[in-house]
Amino acid sequence: LTSAGQFAGLELILAGAPLLEIAITTLVINIRYTLMSLSLSQKVRLNGWQRAIISFGNTDEVFAVAMQAENPLSFSYMLGLIATPYLGWTVGTLLGGTVTSLLPLSLRSALGIAIYGMFIAIVVPVAKQSRAVLGVVALAVALSCAMHWLPVLNTVSSGFSIILCTVLAAGLGALAAPVPDEPSGAPDGEVA
Repeated sequence: LTSAGQFAGLELILAGAPLLEIAITTLVINIRYTLMSLSLSQKVRLNGWQRAIISFGNTDEVFAVAMQAENPLSFSYMLGLIATPYLGWTVGTLLGGTVTSLLPLSLRSALGIAIYGMFIAIVVPVAKQSRAVLGVVALAVALSCAMHWLPVLNTVSSGFSIILCTVLAAGLGALAAPVPDEPSGAPDGEVA
């Protein structure tokens, strides 16, 4: 349940990329969900099978809303929170696939950049507030341009280019501007 992973995976499939490249690319793109799930797990009181179900629907939007809610989050609350974006994504994908097949090619091409606009809308406000995020974004853009235009680097496939740019920019950003530990509010040795 990931728009970025679906979008990148589809692009790689259409480009005839090997399965390993598609798998690694979608893993790198979606690794953030692991971090979000670890953080969210501190706010939920669920058993193992409930956590497995909830983990399927932990998207950026679900995480953002859930982290604003009061502790602890119940299974029914999380199911309700996940249902709306999941249904919206599923119905939107069905309608998008159906309707775009009826649109002229020029309009379909124009709509292909809409997802980039969504990511820009997500990143720009955060980058305006944080120099570290702005630096990581600028580094990722510079690396991506280098992978596209520089000889030798431009021979790397698009999937591995995404992987390299993501890992390098995020890794260097984490080294240059680590996030300080926040006190959990729980006594030493106790999980909040």
